[in-house]
Amino acid sequence: MSSPESVLVVGTGLIGTSVALALREQGVTVYLADRDAGAVRLARELGAGTEWPAGRTVDLAVIAVPPQAVAAQLADLQRAGAARFYTDVASVKALPLRQAADLGCDLTTYVAGHPLAGRERSGPAAARADLFLGRPWALCPTEETSPDAVEVLLGLIKLCGGEAVRVDAAEHDRAVAIVSHAPHVTASAVAARLADAPATALGLAGQGVRDVTRIAAGDPGLWTGILSGNALPVADVLEAVAADLAAAAASLRASADPAAMGQVTELLHRGVAGTGRIPGKHGGPARTYATVQVIIGDRPGELAKLFLVAEAAGVNIEDVRLEHAPGLPLGAADLSVQPEAVAVLSEALRAHGWHLP
Repeated sequence: MSSPESVLVVGTGLIGTSVALALREQGVTVYLADRDAGAVRLARELGAGTEWPAGRTVDLAVIAVPPQAVAAQLADLQRAGAARFYTDVASVKALPLRQAADLGCDLTTYVAGHPLAGRERSGPAAARADLFLGRPWALCPTEETSPDAVEVLLGLIKLCGGEAVRVDAAEHDRAVAIVSHAPHVTASAVAARLADAPATALGLAGQGVRDVTRIAAGDPGLWTGILSGNALPVADVLEAVAADLAAAAASLRASADPAAMGQVTELLHRGVAGTGRIPGKHGGPARTYATVQVIIGDRPGELAKLFLVAEAAGVNIEDVRLEHAPGLPLGAADLSVQPEAVAVLSEALRAHGWHLP
């Protein structure tokens, strides 16, 4: 597999800077470019690379700009001879490919790509070198794409710790509409109900509403561009979700009739089945973990102490979720572990003075 030795990252936001940081950790020479001089400066100060000297040719250019701007940026870079090969990281794939063809770009040297990783925060300050570890990274070569271009992108993905997934561009866009784009709009619709909610409701907010609305905190401007670039597949999914919700609402209004609730129950069962299909750790089959709940003080170092007890007991914590008690300096830590490890971890925690409800 051919790995790039020099890379130009155009766009020093969260994803672009994270790519740059991951590559720098692997010893790759990284150059940075962005219309925002302040973003380039911050990314440089974070150790993501050095500013691109005009005229320098690299092995691979990574275009980390909004979907609607990818094709124009690709055309500009190819005219400048900036790189031997090109890719992008936009979350929409059919649109950039179509626009690149319309602009007469050289599609033999371009591989559309999309790392499925991100955070609610944006900008270079939120970037992390480990953002892509174990995460799927879609690549969408076309009939025109040269094998060498594909090999270089595969090398980049490996350097960043991602898991390469080859997929057709249209299929990619339908897939991310289901697993990313429509869920963001749905979460935003739920979160929007909180904007005018009474203080009593907000005071009763628990982990459930936080889980459902977490992704709604993303940058609206960025997401408007993403959604408009994948409008029809997202609209299809949202219409299906809306139909389910409308049917559930009608059933609830008729809840005096026990038979009317059957549709709600059926939707809940489908939800459980869908959740169970989400791949588990390392992309393997989904697993059902057991939860050990521990009361934890809101003080520095408390989580570290928990993990040390688990380590000493030989228990791997698969996931952790924190829920704070409103108005109190404590909360609950839900530790997800293999079912057979529950007794071992519980005994070890109690032996070290932790309180388990």
